[in-house]
Amino acid sequence: LGNFFTVREIGEKYDLQVLRFFMLSAHYRSPLNFSADLMESAKNGLERILTAVERVKELAGKAEEADLSEEEKAFEQNVNELVGKFESAMDDDFNTADAISALFELVKLANTTVTENSSKAYAELEKLCEVLGIVTERHHEALDEEIEKMIADRQQARKDRNFVLADEIRQKLLDMGIILEDTREGVKWKRA
Repeated sequence: LGNFFTVREIGEKYDLQVLRFFMLSAHYRSPLNFSADLMESAKNGLERILTAVERVKELAGKAEEADLSEEEKAFEQNVNELVGKFESAMDDDFNTADAISALFELVKLANTTVTENSSKAYAELEKLCEVLGIVTERHHEALDEEIEKMIADRQQARKDRNFVLADEIRQKLLDMGIILEDTREGVKWKRA
């Protein structure tokens, strides 16, 4: 009838990490309906997690040894509660859908209240992702020389306060599938 897909066929269209995340979003005993919209949603959800892990990892790398403030102690207590929620979901007949829900709550907490001294959030995010088989290490691709030059030209245009040219270069890169993010640490990029 043509109403099913093999993993190999799906793997040709979508990253296998996205497929794994999609499959984890439902209980293993439940039927799983496949659609392009659901795969796109899984891709966006996975991207949220990976972005949070990357952000918290950067902050954790800058952490200084210091006593925790009351706010940070409360943060760590919230992290511990969400880890407990994750573990309870996994103990409940391997309920990955609820476990992912707890993981998203941890991502939200990390995105809103993480500080440089909150490295516990990074450690827990890494650990919980590892339990689910989610690879959090992004493969940084080497940019070809043309794209590197375009990014450098855009930076120079911004320094020269030529924002029209900088916006044109940014749009050209976007058309090529490269998204630029201006951060305090410099320009970061990712594929669209």
